[in-house]
Amino acid sequence: MRIVSLLPSATEIVYALGLEDSLAGVSYECDYPPEARSKPVVDHTALPLDERLSPAEIDRLVGEMVARGDPLYVVDDEAVARIQPDLILAQDLCRVCAVPSGQVEDALAALGCQADVLSLDPNTLDDVLDGIVQVGERTGTRERAEEVVAGLRTRVTAVAKRARALPRRRVLALEWSEPPFVGGHWIPEMVELAGGEPVLGEVGVPSVPLTWDVVGARDYDLVVFMPCGYGLDAAVEEAITLPDLGCPVYATDSSAFFSRPGPRLVDGLEILAWAIHPDAFPEPPPRTAARVR
Repeated sequence: MRIVSLLPSATEIVYALGLEDSLAGVSYECDYPPEARSKPVVDHTALPLDERLSPAEIDRLVGEMVARGDPLYVVDDEAVARIQPDLILAQDLCRVCAVPSGQVEDALAALGCQADVLSLDPNTLDDVLDGIVQVGERTGTRERAEEVVAGLRTRVTAVAKRARALPRRRVLALEWSEPPFVGGHWIPEMVELAGGEPVLGEVGVPSVPLTWDVVGARDYDLVVFMPCGYGLDAAVEEAITLPDLGCPVYATDSSAFFSRPGPRLVDGLEILAWAIHPDAFPEPPPRTAARVR
């Protein structure tokens, strides 16, 4: 089987299922595990990667492109034609995050390629775990997928069980700064499991842009800053500029542990539990999160 993954999270799933030898193409963003960087890249973005844009500039640029109907990501038709994949892993959850599966199917039709396209579109943590099993079913590795998911669920249960005995703390899970977006989809659920009360975000609902006046009108015990697509260093740099909301601020490697709906969301859950209740949960490994204020 030849697999093409257009999602960093799907690439992580492929490796978790031991299918790395079948992985014939990846997105330009697929960087974990590090071995994924050696795979042929089959898409690119129209966003300027060689410029350090501010969050407000990125939001403006994306908004303009979406309004014009311009694609943010483009499939390399020639690369896909060379691979002739049997399975392509894509998504329709967020057109800002990766190539939509409909765009992939259009490209395949133009190429005369008969690949199966699996769209992974989770809204909750359970959906993410179910997606691992779906990939297992399509690749003949369902048993391995169920083993992986069972291990992840055991860790989730351990966090939730300990957190239930602790006081709830009001958490602002912030996934963008200008304009402020509060984490949606699986993030509020993760906050709840980790012993927090997600303020402004709703489980299973996409995040929406707010204003700092709206955000500042609420009370928080802590802010967890998880800017979509940012690593830890960039998140720390940006967190320093956030308005003072009168509570501790933690910055995270969101690209690894929060933005991508893959196996490492469970690591993110454990990071959240430590940030919310640092006396009750072990400190996460270095280079995963940092207290900024």
